[in-house]
Amino acid sequence: MSTGTRSEPVGIDELLERVRAGLERVAPRVTPRAAFAAAEAGDVLLVDIRYAALRERDGLIPGALVVERNELEWRLDPRGSHRAPQAVSHDLRIVVVCNEGYASSLAAASLQQLGLHRATDLIGGFQAWRAEGLPVEPAGRGEAAGPSVSAAP
Repeated sequence: MSTGTRSEPVGIDELLERVRAGLERVAPRVTPRAAFAAAEAGDVLLVDIRYAALRERDGLIPGALVVERNELEWRLDPRGSHRAPQAVSHDLRIVVVCNEGYASSLAAASLQQLGLHRATDLIGGFQAWRAEGLPVEPAGRGEAAGPSVSAAP
């Protein structure tokens, strides 16, 4: 039996609104090209958390680290034993990309709770990225467009 106090339950829409209030979100119409250039320069780590079927159907963002959502925290915790090689610092600027910009908000908030204070997400997700005409590569190339991290902790 827990002796802690419980907060009032909230719906997913309210939770998403609360989470997004704490993120400096990246808007596709304003900064995706800059985010891509920053990723190429090593200043931003783009992290694609879409599941495999969506990556296969729609393609990949070149250079993005592919991490399944259920492994994200383990792979990006710089102190974690299962971290990705790119997870070098809590100061790393991470832009999480999901399909439409919903799951990525919750994922970025979770990363911030781990101390990755510069984690954020891309408004509109991959679909907005693609609609802006930004680079997309077919997934049929063995997902070689970006490093992939697999194998659960």
